Amino acid sequence: MQLRIKEVSKSQGISITKLAELVGITQPNMSNIANGKTSPSLDLLERIAVALGVPVPELFAPQPTNTITCPHCGKSITIKAE
Repeated sequence: MQLRIKEVSKSQGISITKLAELVGITQPNMSNIANGKTSPSLDLLERIAVALGVPVPELFAPQPTNTITCPHCGKSITIKAE
C-alpha cells in the first residue's frame, strides 16, 4: 500500500525535515518512509498523522478495487473480468 506522506505534508506546508523533527525521527528516516523505501510502525504512522493534523487513513493512497500488488516486484497488476 502506498503512503501519501509527501503529498499530505506538502498540502499542510510542512517539509519532510520539519515533519521528521515533529515526529522525533531523523530526516533520512522520514525521507525513506515518505519515498516508500521503509515502512513505518503503526505507532510512527499515528505520530505522523498527529503531526500533520489528519486521520491515519488519509495517509494512504486509495487502491483501485481491480488491481493487486505483486508480492515479488511490488508492481500493480490490473485484474480484468470477462
